[in-house]
Amino acid sequence: MSVVSYEMQGDIGIIWIDNPPVNALSQALRDGIYDAVTAAQDDHSKALLLICRGRTFIAGADISEFGKPLTGRDFNQVLECIEHSAKPIIAAIHGTALGGGLETALACHYRCALPSAMVGLPEVHLGLLPGAGGTQRVPRLIGVEAAIKMITSGAPIKAAAALEAKLIDHMVDGDDLLAGALAYAEQLIANAAPLLRVRDITIDSASFDAAIFDLSRKQLSRQARGQVAPQRIVDCIEAAATMPFDQGLAIEQGHFLDCMASSQSAAMRHIFFAQREASKIKDLPKETSKRHIQSVAIIGGGTMGGGIAMNFANAGIPVTMLEINDQALQRGLAIVDKNYTATVKKGKLSEAKKQCCMDLITGTTNYQDLANVDLVIEAVFENLDIKKQVFAKLDEVCKPGAILATNTSYQDVNAIAAATQRPEDVIGLHFFSPANIMKLLEIVRADKTSDEVIATSMAVAKAIGKVPVLSGVCFGFIGNRMFSQYGREAQLCLIEGASAEQIDRVMENFGMAMGPIAVSDLAGIDIGYKVREAMSDEEKGDPRSYCIADVLVEQGRLGQKTGAGFYKYDPQTRARLNDPEVTALIEAQATKYNITRRAFSDEEIIDRLLLPLVNEGAKILQEGIAQRPSDIDVVYVFGYGFPVYQGGPMHYADHIGLETVYKKLCALQQQSGDDFWQPAELIKNLAENGSSFAHWAHNQN
Repeated sequence: MSVVSYEMQGDIGIIWIDNPPVNALSQALRDGIYDAVTAAQDDHSKALLLICRGRTFIAGADISEFGKPLTGRDFNQVLECIEHSAKPIIAAIHGTALGGGLETALACHYRCALPSAMVGLPEVHLGLLPGAGGTQRVPRLIGVEAAIKMITSGAPIKAAAALEAKLIDHMVDGDDLLAGALAYAEQLIANAAPLLRVRDITIDSASFDAAIFDLSRKQLSRQARGQVAPQRIVDCIEAAATMPFDQGLAIEQGHFLDCMASSQSAAMRHIFFAQREASKIKDLPKETSKRHIQSVAIIGGGTMGGGIAMNFANAGIPVTMLEINDQALQRGLAIVDKNYTATVKKGKLSEAKKQCCMDLITGTTNYQDLANVDLVIEAVFENLDIKKQVFAKLDEVCKPGAILATNTSYQDVNAIAAATQRPEDVIGLHFFSPANIMKLLEIVRADKTSDEVIATSMAVAKAIGKVPVLSGVCFGFIGNRMFSQYGREAQLCLIEGASAEQIDRVMENFGMAMGPIAVSDLAGIDIGYKVREAMSDEEKGDPRSYCIADVLVEQGRLGQKTGAGFYKYDPQTRARLNDPEVTALIEAQATKYNITRRAFSDEEIIDRLLLPLVNEGAKILQEGIAQRPSDIDVVYVFGYGFPVYQGGPMHYADHIGLETVYKKLCALQQQSGDDFWQPAELIKNLAENGSSFAHWAHNQN
């Protein structure tokens, strides 16, 4: 069946696009549009309507074709054909017109849309920029400054805003797009409307401040640190403002091809697909039924519990928060109110919406009030005995079929499930702090968790806007198990001679949102200290990897919250400052453990901190804790601040080559004599065969 068809209604030729599910701009679709527009030039139509079947207008490029050889007309040829039509072409937009979809609409002479439609250019999220005139046409319509903001953010805008900005020309009344678009086309014909080509618009130099380009580049260097595409977008928009259209288009095309060939875009496209793949459970039958989750309870009203509650309230799901006493309950509800108030002050939430969300969150101190909820999430202190007590109580009061979930970061979900008479209903839902903001949700499958509970949990994650990743049960699951190795090496580099400032600088230059030492201060050094108090010496590991932190806590230096940790913090600006007292403390600990401190290169710090992530990730794959390497990458990008343009630790390892990873691990093992650096068997095998994690994963399917 053809993805493009053509019919006549009166004086109007209708070009129908039908390429489900999202009318992506495949080669067949591009060729079909070109042929239809060309053929329509010779019929009796007075105007052409470009309209899509299904749930959306053209939602963007067909990403699966990226990097493949061209077999037909390229996209710019198609847009040139549209733009140079002798008959006016009207784009009729519903759903979303994104990326190449919006560029197609912009090549048309007029654009109309349903009020529910949205338009945008999200290419920056894939390490790309619009490559078919988006950076040239948008500023000609909405202005330079607005174009920079829109295209570098990648955020879609609603039809009303697009109409006001002049990205679209007409809003269709009601919800019958075809009827409204035909009426608009008839009106244009009756008025002898001219062929309005966006390319012919000249941007008045007086309409913008020439300083906007350098100012934007500086702002983007902070907001999108290390990313190339946002900077190139500004270059393209500057070309649109200062050069003829065709010259600017050539510059855009050159930058697009450079970005397309870059490792950054490859990494970001990898994460784009990995995020979607992570939601697929390999051994879960497609017909698995899901339970209806219409009410939720949260056990624990602390920062984590309150944040979790907000996710469900934001999605319109009623939440009951349970605390040990009324004082703790009121404190928990106050935390939620404070978080919502802060969001309102930032202009991201209306006061009315805040009140609506708050009305959905109620409190109790009585377990009996949880008797009829569909899902309970326990978010109490990380103590296995306490958690088992909570689950035993839930087992008594909750209705049959209720899902009992634990938010534990590292405890044994099987042991928690064993405290109930319904282990098949128990699952781990590990939210990341702050839970109302962080996107990642680790879904931890215990040995007896039912398929139905897993399927429901994945659906719930999507309903509340989270990115779910399935994990098996092990200490720390995927994320924290790996992160403990990262933290270990950061502390060892510190005691062996690297400064806190160097370690953080190197990792932030790599693209991490924050360096590991700064993260410790932000989270609170006492958190790890309290966890270690419940561990045996064997579980704690090498004392050199936590001795500095322990001494800091014992001196009352807990991090940012006390104004001092590994760094000192300016009371007014909260800026972190190096502290000679900490340097002396580190040197004393090095002496205690007979360590001769030395200088570190930046490259060595990168290897020392990232290679353990890769090695532990490979072990997690060997053990079947994670389904696929890309799932691990999703965990790290969405949960731990790993730079999306590096693609996650496993993609990063493939990028530098597993043979290189293997050789470096062997060298570190030989240098240190520490079995910790023993390469995982999977890395050894793949390196010896010249393979990669991605290739291995493909063969597992």
